[in-house]
Amino acid sequence: MSDPFQPDLLRPLLRPLAAGAADLRQTQSYRAFYRLDFASRLPGVQARLGCAEAAGYSLVTQLWLPPEPRASLVMLHGYYDHMGLYGHLVEWALGMGFAVIACDLPGHGLSSGARASIGDFAEYQATLQALLDEAAALNLPQPWHLAGQSTGGAILLDYLLTGTPRPELGETLLFAPLVRPRAWGWSKFSYQLMRHFVESIPRRFSVNSSDAEFIEFVHHKDPLQPQTLPTAWVGALARWVPRIERAQRSSRRPLVIQGDGDMTVDWRHNLRVLAEKFDQPEVLMLEGAGHHLVNEAPAYRERYFGFLRERLG
Repeated sequence: MSDPFQPDLLRPLLRPLAAGAADLRQTQSYRAFYRLDFASRLPGVQARLGCAEAAGYSLVTQLWLPPEPRASLVMLHGYYDHMGLYGHLVEWALGMGFAVIACDLPGHGLSSGARASIGDFAEYQATLQALLDEAAALNLPQPWHLAGQSTGGAILLDYLLTGTPRPELGETLLFAPLVRPRAWGWSKFSYQLMRHFVESIPRRFSVNSSDAEFIEFVHHKDPLQPQTLPTAWVGALARWVPRIERAQRSSRRPLVIQGDGDMTVDWRHNLRVLAEKFDQPEVLMLEGAGHHLVNEAPAYRERYFGFLRERLG
């Protein structure tokens, strides 16, 4: 399938979200391809695609506004992902009356940077700060709830534990958050062996959801999927894990959603870390659910959206 948009041509044409620039033809093609065209499907919804600068990257950002927003959701995707894959979460948030603001992380989706790579996880914190600055410039309604899948969740827990959380923040939603990946000891050993000889290895696509349509799309039809695992990203993770596991305890209480069929992260270890670092985080365990919870089968999504609706409604 040919790419219906060209990121390198689109990115220079974008302006900050607060500038309120009109949609470009390429933007409309992008939204239609990823089923993010909520402005044409939901009454009164507005959408903008824009850009922000952070840590030397040009980040592509996105905003959806319901007719009368009563709060906001700041959304961060997972490793290898991009905003285009998060339509289920965006649509749910719009139904809740939330404005939604998101960006593609460096090296992902439409944003600049070596594909799926990062120099240091501190660059992810700069990315989050840029997104929060955009929310402030847009005067998005408070509270600002935070949501992150996997690596996006890691960025949020890093922010809560080591940053200075803003007073506008509401709840933090962590979907299968990353602290350590599965088989982390072997991964570190392999990294030490390879880092002086190779810059990346071919990516192995995993079946991380029971939604067959999603797996088919990501494995075979999505033109924005990275094809390699850079050793630089593994090295950045190896430096980040001990730092976050030594972080001081926070009084915050995130909402954590985790599947016990997750074969991507070491979820048992990660939940123990979260229990140590936060004040009784509330955990919803989903029997049989895989790692990519934002794109799990409808029955799982209905369960956790109900759980979240009770706490954010």
